[in-house]
Amino acid sequence: MGEKTLQLNSIALIGFGEAGALLAQGCVQAGGKVGTYDIKVHDAALRPALAERANALGVALHDSLESALGGADLVISAVTASSARMAAEAAAEFLRPGQYFMDINSVSPATKELDRDAVERSGAFYVESAVMAPVPPYGLKVPMLLGGQQAAALSERLNALGFQTRAVATRVGVASAIKMCRSVMIKGLEALTVECMSAARRYGAEQEVLASLAETFPSMGWTENLPNYLISRVAEHGRRRAAEMREVVETLQDASVDPLMASATAQLQDAFVDRMQELGISYPVGEKFVWPGFVDALQEQKAAE
Repeated sequence: MGEKTLQLNSIALIGFGEAGALLAQGCVQAGGKVGTYDIKVHDAALRPALAERANALGVALHDSLESALGGADLVISAVTASSARMAAEAAAEFLRPGQYFMDINSVSPATKELDRDAVERSGAFYVESAVMAPVPPYGLKVPMLLGGQQAAALSERLNALGFQTRAVATRVGVASAIKMCRSVMIKGLEALTVECMSAARRYGAEQEVLASLAETFPSMGWTENLPNYLISRVAEHGRRRAAEMREVVETLQDASVDPLMASATAQLQDAFVDRMQELGISYPVGEKFVWPGFVDALQEQKAAE
């Protein structure tokens, strides 16, 4: 493999949502030429906001996937979990030998392997990435674990641009398994906190419950900001997190583990957002999230029904 295949001067993002935009911004700031394609570009109502965001960040917004991928040294797939497979297959139609395709989507190891097969049929290099923390506020510095035959080579070049990546395996699926197994605990803790504190608040017992949790787990911050943070993640990103947990369910089933907790976590995350939408309650973007008031709004409406 020659040095030319390792140059990452031109980068294309498939998906220009929150994560894609933040990564694109970091790549532009690192001196890269960045383009993007998002399926929303075909929606007349959504395109203006995409174009405005791309223009503000110095990113070229393309009208087609073929146009976005042409000439890119690195393609980053940053779509929803449910769209990851479709994105990989669609990209494979236009990828060329020597290009890198980095899949940062939160999907099961089995899905990553299918994505790899689609991409590698084009002659491009497939590298899976497990994003191990919320992209905001890290941006380009968000910790990523990479897997695949070219993971180490790509990690070196990405880190030179300002990324924070680490190659953990030459086999695709290992990095994703790390992410998925971690999510059993992280998303499960969020769901448990929603359920625990919603009931405690209804009984007027939340302060004692939190004090008891703080005594048992003194370094976690139960009497500080942790409950706000955990419940806010469900309120803001519950739908996306539920989709990821369904990928976790698949991961556990593939490992012959009954996904009892993962299934329940996905159900709660979805149900929380369903209830918000039913009541017309939205996440307070740009405002401080205070869990008691948010839970009260949901429960007061339920009590009145």
